[in-house]
Amino acid sequence: MAQVSLRNVSKVFPGGVEAVKDVSLGVEDKEFLVILGPSGCGKSTTLRVIAGLEEATNGDVFIADKRVNDIPPKDRDIAMVFQNYALYPHMNVYNNMAFGLRLRNYPKPEIDGRVRDAAGILGLAKLLDRKPRELSGGQRQRVAVGRAIVRKPLVFLFDEPLSNLDAKMRMQMRTEIHRLHIRLQSTMIYVTHDQTEAMTLGDRIVVMNEGVMQQVGSPIEIYDKPVNKFVADFIGSPPMNFIEGTVVSKDSKLYFNEKLGKLKVKIADGMTEKLLPSVNKEIIFGIRSEDIYDKLFASNASVDNTVTMACEVVEPMGSEAYLHLSSGKHTLIAKVGAHNNPPVNQDMDFVFDMQKVHFFDKHTGDTII
Repeated sequence: MAQVSLRNVSKVFPGGVEAVKDVSLGVEDKEFLVILGPSGCGKSTTLRVIAGLEEATNGDVFIADKRVNDIPPKDRDIAMVFQNYALYPHMNVYNNMAFGLRLRNYPKPEIDGRVRDAAGILGLAKLLDRKPRELSGGQRQRVAVGRAIVRKPLVFLFDEPLSNLDAKMRMQMRTEIHRLHIRLQSTMIYVTHDQTEAMTLGDRIVVMNEGVMQQVGSPIEIYDKPVNKFVADFIGSPPMNFIEGTVVSKDSKLYFNEKLGKLKVKIADGMTEKLLPSVNKEIIFGIRSEDIYDKLFASNASVDNTVTMACEVVEPMGSEAYLHLSSGKHTLIAKVGAHNNPPVNQDMDFVFDMQKVHFFDKHTGDTII
């Protein structure tokens, strides 16, 4: 069983920089776990601690129920795929993939079989005699993945492996890595700053910021139920819209009033109980771009959820369009169908789906609903 467990792991670099802060995490056998976050959040350091390339300052790392803190990387039965491929330029593809096995004194027939099997899986069979300089970026990345596959490790570790590829090649490699996980049924831990990679690849996602785990959950849980404003802002394209304002009570109903603006919407009945303690207090209102509708295309729209805003910019995106809307001191983005091409700088009515909105504590950033 290729389970991985981190128990209260911290990493402090010389100078007192705490890159990872008390991380406890369990990765199940055959799971594809993605660690997601902005640059400098501690995700790569966490991966390097698992690999043994960095020593944990505090805490324990377990692989297959075995504590590996004092075990060198080569003996942890892991294989790591790096951002920069790390291929030997003087060796051809075959020898790059076979090199690690030769160091471990595997018999030549077994080495040859493993290399050719991996090359077949990754579409490299016709490239085995080429040097890295003769390959495209995507082909080099497949060689790096192939070098990991031939090891048949307990755990695969990926450190932003697609960041050097163009958009089309990244999409292709995402699909290949996904297929690879299904085929190999191995435990994989994947680090990225790209939320698209995280959402499409991960069985679960760990969102990190400033060395701290913010939330762990399935992609849909992370998207629909962010635990704080950071997660809500980091996940989603375009990011969630945020408006500062106050919860007010009128005629036994609760409303959200925009601060320094005219926006006012009625809070859904199912949310009022949790928001009662926030009446007359400043909070942050959040709504995703796809939950703002042009009133012309919204049936049975309530006047309490209808907001008049001016569309300042229209961004055509092919199958959809982004509308940049002005509301008081805030600019919101609505994601609509490509056919929806409203006039610019004219007031229009938009409807908020109040069943899908979020509320956050202004001071802590934690979610209220």
